[in-house]
Amino acid sequence: MISSLTVNLALLASFKYADFIVETVNALTGLGFKAPGILLPIGISFYTFQTISYTVDVYRGEVPAQKNFLNFILFVVSFHQLVAGPIVRYSHIAREIEERVFYLPDFSNGVTRFCKGLFKKVFIANTAGELCLQFLGQDMSQTTVAGEWFGLLMYSLQIYFDFSGYSDMAIGLGWMFGFHYHENFKHPYTATSITDFWRRWHISLGTFFRDYVYIPLGGNRRHPIRNMFIVWGLTGIWHGASWNFVLWGLYFGVILWFEKQVLLRLLDAMPNFVKHLYAIFFIVLGWAIFFFTDLSRLGSTLKVMFGMADVPLYNFQLDAAFWANAYWLVFALVMCAPLYARAHASLKQRLTAITYQWTVVFQNLVFLGVSVVLLVGQTYNPFIYFRF
Repeated sequence: MISSLTVNLALLASFKYADFIVETVNALTGLGFKAPGILLPIGISFYTFQTISYTVDVYRGEVPAQKNFLNFILFVVSFHQLVAGPIVRYSHIAREIEERVFYLPDFSNGVTRFCKGLFKKVFIANTAGELCLQFLGQDMSQTTVAGEWFGLLMYSLQIYFDFSGYSDMAIGLGWMFGFHYHENFKHPYTATSITDFWRRWHISLGTFFRDYVYIPLGGNRRHPIRNMFIVWGLTGIWHGASWNFVLWGLYFGVILWFEKQVLLRLLDAMPNFVKHLYAIFFIVLGWAIFFFTDLSRLGSTLKVMFGMADVPLYNFQLDAAFWANAYWLVFALVMCAPLYARAHASLKQRLTAITYQWTVVFQNLVFLGVSVVLLVGQTYNPFIYFRF
C-alpha cells in the first residue's frame, strides 16, 4: 500500500505540482531553478485518487482485490468520467465491472441525463463564462462595484453548471453502459450553511478526503482542528497548483470550523432565507479567491467590491448586459434549484406514460439541438477541468 501511494502521489506531484514547487522554492530562496514545464495529463487528479481509493480499500479488506488486470484498467480509465469526474470508488462499481445488465429504461434515462448535462455546460456555463470575463477583474479605469459583483455571480454560475454538467454527462453515459455512478452535486446553491454546501458540492471529493485523510488522521477524536485544516489545505491544492487555491481551501476551513464551534447553533434559530443569504454570500465570495491566481489582483478586486476603491457604482455596459441576458439569468437561477426535478415528477404523475415519454424526447431534442448549434456557432468553450 505504501509503495502504491508513493508512486501515485509522486506521479501527481511531478506532473501537476513540479512548476509550482520550483517557483515557490525560487521565491523563498532567491535561486533560479528552471521550471520543468511538464504538460498536465487531463484528469490526472481523478484517476490518481481512484487508484489510491482502490489500493486503500483492498488493504483495509473492504473490497476483494481485482484479479483481472483489464477489469482494473476498466475501473481506472472508464471514459465516462475519466477527465471530468466524479471520483468513482471501486466498491461502487465492482459488481458492474464483472457483470453488467442492460436495461432499456437505464439507457433512456442516461440519454436524458447526458442531454441535460450538455445543455447545462453549453447554454448556461459557457454563457456565464463569457459574461464573467466582461466584468470580473477588469482594469480600474473600466470597472465598477456592481460590475465586479455581477462578474463574480456569473463565475459562480459558470463553475457550478460546468462542474455539475460534466458530472451529469458522466452519470448519463454510465447508465447507458450499465454503470451506476453516485451523485456528485445536489443543488449546492440551495444550502443554508457552508457545512450544508459542502455536503452538496463535489460530493465524491469531499467524501474521499473524509474517508482517506480526515478519519485516518483521527477525525473528531484526536486533533480535529488540525485534521480539518490539513483536509481543507489539501482540498484547495487539489484544485490547482497555485497559492490562491490553498487560500481558498483554508478560507472554507476557517468558516467550517467557526460554524462547528459557534455559528450552526445560531443559524438554527434563524429563518431559512437568512441562512440561505449567509451561505450564498460566503460561497460567492470564496469563488473570487478561486478565480484569481494573482493574489494582488484578488486584493484590488475585493477593494472594488466592498467600495474601498475610487470607482463608480455601475455603468451602462453593465446595464445593457444585464437586460440583454435577463431571461437567461432567470432561467439559470431557476436551474440552480430542484424545480426541474419537481416539474418532471409532477408531469410524470399528471401525464400518461406515453405522453410523458414523448415530452422527455422533445426536451432532449431541444437540449441537444441548442447545444449543437451553440458549439458550432461559438468559439468560447472553456474546459475548466483541465487544471485538475
